[in-house]
Amino acid sequence: MIELKNTPAGNFFLLAGPCVIEGEEMAMRIAERVVKITEVLQIPYVFKGSYRKANRSRLDSFTGIGDEKALKVLRKVHETFGIPTVTDIHTADEAAMAAEYVDILQIPAFLCRQTDLLVAAAKTGKTINIKKGQFLSPQAMQFAADKVVEVGNKNVMLTERGTTFGYQDLVVDYRGIPEMQSFGYPVILDVTHSLQQPNQTSGVTGGMPQLIETVAKAGIAVGADGIFIETHENPAVAKSDGANMLKLDLLEGLLTKLVRIREAIK
Repeated sequence: MIELKNTPAGNFFLLAGPCVIEGEEMAMRIAERVVKITEVLQIPYVFKGSYRKANRSRLDSFTGIGDEKALKVLRKVHETFGIPTVTDIHTADEAAMAAEYVDILQIPAFLCRQTDLLVAAAKTGKTINIKKGQFLSPQAMQFAADKVVEVGNKNVMLTERGTTFGYQDLVVDYRGIPEMQSFGYPVILDVTHSLQQPNQTSGVTGGMPQLIETVAKAGIAVGADGIFIETHENPAVAKSDGANMLKLDLLEGLLTKLVRIREAIK
């Protein structure tokens, strides 16, 4: 498993950053800000940024600045701040390429049962974060994890990101967090994607960012090992998932509250 800074504090760990790498300067600014916050609060931090968004609602949706260019930004974040980085992969042939630049490979929820993708990711030897499909039970994630472990890679994390509730909503069943922890892997709560509202008539996914704090507090209270939060300096102009991202200025206050909850339940 990857090494994280600030682990002696016994806090939850944080995966946070923009939905997609929109450019080097924005990524570096966000990383620098979050690094400063997490150093003060003693929260182990992993910078998150997708180098490409393959799963978009419409053909004209933004997908990225170019694979190699975005991956080099992720490498620069790692080298500059000394923190691990995580990015999504979407096909088996992306695994080896992305593994050259980042520390954690993330399997999107819609793809969590794709055997060839999981096997290719596992073979890189990197830590693999598998997001639970919106259509799967927590128990079913055991089989996804097994595909990685049976290839010889025991570095697995699982992420709860909400369950489909009707056509345009998601709900979080917090019972799934301890259930997936029983498999022996760290379990992360993806707060911001759990608040998505898919299938909007505009072709752009909606969200309920006003509930980010509520969902995050509940996740920490239940005992999630990590928290996943997409954040942006100005979500209103973000090129992907702006409707459910947390404004960067609000992150420190939220994390401060979450640390207090973690302290209370130790």
